[in-house]
Amino acid sequence: MDILAFGVQTDERPLIEKAFRAEGHHEVRCVGVFLNEDTAPIAAGYEAVSTSVNCDLGNRVLQTLAAAGTRMVAQRSTGFNNIELKVAERLGMTVARVSYYSPFSVAEFAWTLGMAVNRRVVRASNRTRDFDFRLDGLMGRDMHGRTAGVLGTGKIGEAFTRIAHGFGMRLLGWDVAENPACLDLGMEYVPKQQLLAEADLVSLHVPLLPQTRNLLDAAALRTMKDDAILVNSSRGGLIDSRALVAELREGRFTGVGLDVYEAEAGLFFLDKSLEVVDDDTLARLVTFPNVVVTSHQAYYTVDAVGQIIATTVDNVLDYVAGRRSDNVLVPAPPRT
Repeated sequence: MDILAFGVQTDERPLIEKAFRAEGHHEVRCVGVFLNEDTAPIAAGYEAVSTSVNCDLGNRVLQTLAAAGTRMVAQRSTGFNNIELKVAERLGMTVARVSYYSPFSVAEFAWTLGMAVNRRVVRASNRTRDFDFRLDGLMGRDMHGRTAGVLGTGKIGEAFTRIAHGFGMRLLGWDVAENPACLDLGMEYVPKQQLLAEADLVSLHVPLLPQTRNLLDAAALRTMKDDAILVNSSRGGLIDSRALVAELREGRFTGVGLDVYEAEAGLFFLDKSLEVVDDDTLARLVTFPNVVVTSHQAYYTVDAVGQIIATTVDNVLDYVAGRRSDNVLVPAPPRT
């Protein structure tokens, strides 16, 4: 069977090709473009497609795929909010995702963002490129003894908490269920409003669901300390970006580190340096001196990407063999 992989980054391509080549029975074609209404016709004749989180698998795209013979979607991510699962089910398509990969990749990067804005690393680096070695405006603060607020304490949130514990921080958590490992580290689970009011550093590690969209809206952001640090390495839609800009314009927050953005589709993973980007909210965000925006790269380590690709190959093999794993979001229809 031939597989078409959409949205493949340069670093990923040899890893994906090698993984399918090692398996030996299926051919993969990698393309850098993302799946959307314009690019969906490329998949004509491919029984399986592999997609990334910034691909569009809405109603019209899925219908185009199904009409051209695609029967299986192998998503190369844990998140699947970009896929209309009910439409895929109605069209008789199998959908699988990567339910697990290294939580340390994201947790470590979240801390990288937090410390970068705390210690003004980007500003310092830009200065020294011009041989400006002044310390004015570069003062940070110790994390030891301060309070970390972790919204979402699953595998990634737990890994983030372990690092915070290593810093010697007080630990506050918020989730629908308490994580025993976090409790063992001394975490106290509190209501969201209390966490936001008391935390010196707030990090988001919850999935994007209807009930978590704009989890940090204008009211929630106003609850936070004026000198707090905010980090989001989960999903952009968890924060109301316009409300965040409004708070930053008031001079609030020591720093904000964003690896995701609610309107990142069509921007992130692409080179837009020679184009006019008409997203005024994003344009404003990147101008604040206490904000660092990166391009959804928290997961992007050799370890995590390797696990993602290996699981994607397994998902395709399971589909071919008629097996069903915990990665399957929409199972194959019964064979008649």
